[in-house]
Amino acid sequence: MSEQPEPKHAGHPADEHPRPPRRRFLANAWRAGVALIAGAGAWTSRDLLRPGKISGFGGIVSTVGTDGVPTDNVLPVPIAHGYLTSVDGEVTALHWKCPHLGCRVPWCESSGRFECPCHGSVFSRAGDYIAGPAPRGMDSFATEVVDGVVVVDTSSITDGRAPGDVVLDEDPKGPSCLGGGG
Repeated sequence: MSEQPEPKHAGHPADEHPRPPRRRFLANAWRAGVALIAGAGAWTSRDLLRPGKISGFGGIVSTVGTDGVPTDNVLPVPIAHGYLTSVDGEVTALHWKCPHLGCRVPWCESSGRFECPCHGSVFSRAGDYIAGPAPRGMDSFATEVVDGVVVVDTSSITDGRAPGDVVLDEDPKGPSCLGGGG
């Protein structure tokens, strides 16, 4: 009688738990990959599902102390897309968008007025309509003073005053930035 030779790996731990077939391994690998991608998608979507407080344009913007708001000039506030000024002791926050066609209206230091470079509309420091094709004065934002700091609510836009409804009647300080007599 011939004896059977012993297997080379007798008693090896792998013999007790045979490997899963290749197809089962690949199916489990695909499932694990899909689960990993789904988990990563849920993790990155967390901010969309639970949005935080809005700040910057479209939300609440803390700007400067009331003593930092100019009474004879304007203070640009880029994060609010606007300007701050004080007229008759009241802080005004003006939107920098022209009510005519939406161009950005810069402040002209030489004339002391807002002058739209697109179509020539001109506005006073208070945002009052002075000249040009704009249908009204500059739009404004709601403001509030909290602990001595001017807070601008850029989600609350008020249409500008109608032509002829003037709060601040100031003559130009000098020449126009648009090149005209202004």
